[in-house]
Amino acid sequence: MAGFARAAAGAGAAALLTHAVPSVATLRRLRTQLMPALAGIGAPDHVALTFDDGPDPASTPLFLDVLAELDLRATFFVLGTMLERAPHLAERMVDAGHELAVHGWDHRPMLLRGPRSTYRQLYRTRELITTLTGRPPRFVRPPHGILSAGFLLAARRLELTPVLWTAWGRDWTSTATPLTVLDALTPDLRGGGTVLLHDSDCTSAPQAWHSALGALPEFAARCHDRGLRLGPLAEHGLRPGPLAEHGLRPPGPLATHGPRASEAPAG
Repeated sequence: MAGFARAAAGAGAAALLTHAVPSVATLRRLRTQLMPALAGIGAPDHVALTFDDGPDPASTPLFLDVLAELDLRATFFVLGTMLERAPHLAERMVDAGHELAVHGWDHRPMLLRGPRSTYRQLYRTRELITTLTGRPPRFVRPPHGILSAGFLLAARRLELTPVLWTAWGRDWTSTATPLTVLDALTPDLRGGGTVLLHDSDCTSAPQAWHSALGALPEFAARCHDRGLRLGPLAEHGLRPGPLAEHGLRPPGPLATHGPRASEAPAG
């Protein structure tokens, strides 16, 4: 019995390690150097502008207004729970030329989910986006940028390309201001990069989104001054393809779990 218990414990530890190994890509400097496609590195004269956690009726329309004034388009990684509450925003975003992508159904880290739960999260969000916009999303970003083997497998089966970021504005804190956002973005502002901001405070400090909104005009000006185009991931020159291109591949044994992309998830 003792030997069996040790073997079971070892198997469990190995499974947990396999599940968690992709999370090392959360280290931004590491992924930028070793997994550029996953980091969101694209065309050298372009910067991808992305927003997480919306859409939020209290804030997202203000972002859409400012982006329209700047004649800019962006990629919005939406949460299914937020999109379900404000479905009318999906049409407005798409009509304005913005791109919707998958962030998950809620914001719970994927490392805390099993393969089936992870698949359901991504599937439900992908299907809601497709239903509301008539366009299946191309990209996916996990909450907190934390990958798991189950997430990578689900992304592959749903034909979604994982994209994280090369620069973020740290705009989710209670002390964030437009100036601190610009200060956080500028050191990593270069051609080919992907920028992460937030158009909602649903997972941030209350009203934190004001910092990102206020920083947008000056950030756009700085990109222009450097000769960089600013736009959505669809125009960033990323090449959707096998997860192996990102330097990551979900392990074979997990492939036996969960329904295929063409099947509705159970539960």
